[in-house]
Amino acid sequence: MAKAIHVMVRVLDLDRSIDFYNKAFGLGVAETLDFDDFALVYLRNPENDFEIELTLNKGQTEPYTHGDGYGHIAVCVEDLGAEHARLQKLGFKPKDIVEFTPGGKLMARFFFVQDPDGYKIEVLQRHGRYH
Repeated sequence: MAKAIHVMVRVLDLDRSIDFYNKAFGLGVAETLDFDDFALVYLRNPENDFEIELTLNKGQTEPYTHGDGYGHIAVCVEDLGAEHARLQKLGFKPKDIVEFTPGGKLMARFFFVQDPDGYKIEVLQRHGRYH
């Protein structure tokens, strides 16, 4: 059985991205690997062992394009309203909270926020299958 271990995103500024993911989601640096042409920084928190791998391609100056294939990373939280307010206070400009209620039954409460490189992150209230 395969185990999901990380998702990788390419970034232009490691310090800026590390700061965002730490402040927004409590992710800290688990390991840094520095090579001649690129660097990898693995972020995680005590909640689990799934990581976000930040990849810095040295010499890259233009923002990356995400094309139409990238969707989002998702995290879940205990108190969606409090997290939304906290991210607003930090200046991260989260989108409005949405309630997805197909057939009148609550399936999900969530909002989106973007990291410094424009990657979308879905923040979901712990509920149902999102826990």
